[in-house]
Amino acid sequence: MLRIIYIDLEESYLSSSNGRFVKEINLNNVRNNLAQLELATKPQLADATGLSVVTINSLVKELLVTGEIQKDETTPSTGGRPAATYRFNYQYSLALILLFNEHHWKDELVASVVDLRGETLISETHIIPVFHSSHFEDLIKRLLSLYPAIKIIAIGIPGQAVNGEITVSSHERLKGLRMVDTLQNTFTIPVLLENDVNAAVSGYCAHTCQEKNTCVVAVYFPDKYPPGVGIYLNGHIVKGKNGMAGEIKFLPLDVTWDGGWESEEFIEVACTIVQTLNAVLAPDQIVLYQNVVSENQFQTAWSHYESKYEMASKPDIILSRPFQDDFHEGIQSLALKELRPENKL
Repeated sequence: MLRIIYIDLEESYLSSSNGRFVKEINLNNVRNNLAQLELATKPQLADATGLSVVTINSLVKELLVTGEIQKDETTPSTGGRPAATYRFNYQYSLALILLFNEHHWKDELVASVVDLRGETLISETHIIPVFHSSHFEDLIKRLLSLYPAIKIIAIGIPGQAVNGEITVSSHERLKGLRMVDTLQNTFTIPVLLENDVNAAVSGYCAHTCQEKNTCVVAVYFPDKYPPGVGIYLNGHIVKGKNGMAGEIKFLPLDVTWDGGWESEEFIEVACTIVQTLNAVLAPDQIVLYQNVVSENQFQTAWSHYESKYEMASKPDIILSRPFQDDFHEGIQSLALKELRPENKL
């Protein structure tokens, strides 16, 4: 006869070599549940996690010592002593978000610090006519001194790194830099780097809660730089060889990719790109980030375009999303995911 034995993971069990791993799983269970509840008593945590109150007692003590949770006010009890409550400390770990962005024809660097709930503690915008590594590192040093709980730096760039070296970028001074290696060696905390359009489509899909079997393509037309494409398929970003998927400036189109579009020219080029992406990927949605024409103008032109050319699949065209919002959302999501303790197991 098969017997199922349920073991409550008390300290005696956790003393084994396997036990530390199991204890970390239980700690993450408490962390994640308290992060969702925000405030809870030990019995409430026991109910939420499925662990015994004895085990919860031990785990709560450890999380109090590290500062990941904080003791809150006691709550009235129906009988006996008032129950102590515990609050999740969303500022135990912070992320520094750095976005190289173009806004109204100006190159800018947007720096922000966010907590584990995704709330912004500080945000600064710096106009950068020319990128200087020393100024960039000075900015990071200042924010790290203001917020010592920063445990990761997440950077979004208009470009791509290959084997750690930025090889493609509309910002010429970023080319050739080994930004991740340099910053990790300087500040001794993890650094992640992501392409701006890849981050934006990831942020858009996170914000709109896309299903994992969805294909979404984002096309970003900066004011003065060549466009780029991000591809989200089955819950993941499609990056291609060396991360070069989506470099549509290399399409064989007779176009000067330096912005300054006339409306008619932009519509013709954008419709051709949308049709090409649709024929190859058949996405559910195509998100266009651009500042040239109104949504009504493009949708009218696209309807006319659809009537002229046969298409096996017809995507939904989305134009109303602000690029910087989705860009930030995508980089922030990547950073906070890396800060989750379960990723370190």
